[in-house]
Amino acid sequence: MYLSPDDMVWWEWGWAHLNNTILFTWLVMAGLTLGSWLVTRRLTSSVRLSFAQNLTESVISLLLDQIAEVTRQEPRRFLPFLGTLFLFIAFCNLLTVVPWFSPPTSSLSTTTALALIVMVAVPVYGIADTGLAVYLKNYLSPTPLMLPFNIIGELSRTVALAVRLFGNVMSGGMIGAILLSLAPILFPVVMQLFGLLTGLVQAYIFTILAAVFISAGLTVQEIPNRQPTNTVNNPD
Repeated sequence: MYLSPDDMVWWEWGWAHLNNTILFTWLVMAGLTLGSWLVTRRLTSSVRLSFAQNLTESVISLLLDQIAEVTRQEPRRFLPFLGTLFLFIAFCNLLTVVPWFSPPTSSLSTTTALALIVMVAVPVYGIADTGLAVYLKNYLSPTPLMLPFNIIGELSRTVALAVRLFGNVMSGGMIGAILLSLAPILFPVVMQLFGLLTGLVQAYIFTILAAVFISAGLTVQEIPNRQPTNTVNNPD
């Protein structure tokens, strides 16, 4: 039994190697690329929509609503990034029902890479929204002494994001394998349904946390000083 898809190596030559993580990651990316092309090649604005287009529009509408609720910003500019994160993680987790498929999200290398992408996206969106000077000034607020703590906070939440997804997916797979070995007749269907649900939940949580981190960078702005207003003129 392999604890991680990194342990299953198909080909190796010097420093280069092909393991389950790399193989299934590229298969998921190829499947998403092909699926997006098949869904979008016949888009229509008529009343009668195909099942694929109806499902796609429902998923996009749900993502837009969730992103708008979390960020309080126009959600469409975040949709390509956050939507891709959600679909990739969701499909990786949902494909666990396929025999011999090892979800890349059960590898710490994959979840770390996803968390690092989020860590880079946060300042990219923040600088684009507030400017470089204002964004960097946030690391010095409320006092320059907070600089190291703010940097540690950025790193720690990235580590937590990676470990959270990795631990939940890996533990779910291990628990499922143990239960299936103990009761192969009773648990298969229940565990498959439970795995589908938890896979979607983990994709949703990761995406929402990424949106929260991005939103925190966007809301860092200099608040102008409020001028006092006199509503009553008192001659005395």
